[in-house]
Amino acid sequence: MHGKQMQRLRLFSVMHPVIVRVLAGPFASMILGDLGAEIIKVERPGSGDDTRAWGPPFLGDESVYFLSVNRNKKSIAVNLKDPRGAKLILELAGVCDVLVENYIPGKLSEMGLGYEDVQKVAPRLVYCSITGYGQTGPMSQSPGYDSIASAVSGMMHITGPEDGEPVRPGVAMTDLATGLYTHGAIMAALLWRAKTGRGLHIDCNLLSSQVACLTHIAANYLNAGKEAKRWGTAHESIVPYQGFKTQDGYLIVAAGNNKQFARVCKVLNLSHLSDDPKYKTNTLRVQNRKELLQILSQRFSEKRTSEWLGKFEGTGVPCGPINNIQQVFSDAQVAHNDLIMKMEHPTAGKVVIPGPAVRFSDFKINKPTPPPLTGQHTAQVLREMLGYKDDDIEQLLKAGTVCQNKVR
Repeated sequence: MHGKQMQRLRLFSVMHPVIVRVLAGPFASMILGDLGAEIIKVERPGSGDDTRAWGPPFLGDESVYFLSVNRNKKSIAVNLKDPRGAKLILELAGVCDVLVENYIPGKLSEMGLGYEDVQKVAPRLVYCSITGYGQTGPMSQSPGYDSIASAVSGMMHITGPEDGEPVRPGVAMTDLATGLYTHGAIMAALLWRAKTGRGLHIDCNLLSSQVACLTHIAANYLNAGKEAKRWGTAHESIVPYQGFKTQDGYLIVAAGNNKQFARVCKVLNLSHLSDDPKYKTNTLRVQNRKELLQILSQRFSEKRTSEWLGKFEGTGVPCGPINNIQQVFSDAQVAHNDLIMKMEHPTAGKVVIPGPAVRFSDFKINKPTPPPLTGQHTAQVLREMLGYKDDDIEQLLKAGTVCQNKVR
């Protein structure tokens, strides 16, 4: 990132080796790293982050899963069970701006690394905890996993085909939502610190993030007592607003008002439907959705997706193909938005991943550094950030308190 907005921000993350939110923390810190923050990833010596083994597919010895969310980071391998390892974390807290951790509440306090402990040596530190269910409450000691939180939060209940079984979303949306909340919360906390001179503790968790993201579905129940159901690609309150099968694929059409519905009918050569008393308003279309959708579905099945897209072009009706992943990364707009990012990894070779989602007018995101090997930067961080001498580092390496990867 060009400019000074984030150049001096230092963040380090301490991830639990077993009970781990494997995507929320790495995703949040990766976004901050894209903006120029210096990210130090604290890993378990040896195997490191659990997601390093989450494959296939692998590139070299690294899982593609790990490679997808750990760019722009340095890795140090520290044995937190060794008191000297815990001491290193406190020392890092003293020179960093943000700590992100995802241990079960209370575990880091047992090591002398809880918020109260760290605050004593680093009162300006922003200490961010990511858990499954929050720092307190009846489920606070339960391990947090995306699929479980997705189920408990109601997300899975509303996802899937109409009258079908609940479905897990295709990516870990609860983890990703928590990562986005975490990123925003850290930025807000840094503004708070700039105004007050004090750090604070942030409580991010999967359950709260996903329940908050229920938005109007939650409001329908809380205000009208209306229980939600699964609608597949359809919308509960707008018709037609869903996917339709074509001769060779699927097309999604979103007619959000009566004028757009009339245009859909014109494109389909079914103009009489927009004048039918049963379909003149959206409320009526919702009431008579089954009959209307049968008619529309039959017509959509008569042509290829590309033919329908051509007919809808210029009509003002929101529509688009339901792409597979190959089609996504062949899309001209995806390429234009710089969403294909390439890196050279020291052992895996060429790595291609989705790029940052946001662009800025006055600066560009720098060329990314590849995801690190476990402990790749241990000696560098100890020497440059904490002022350790080479002899001291060698002693820690021999004792197994830290580990250094051979690739530097």
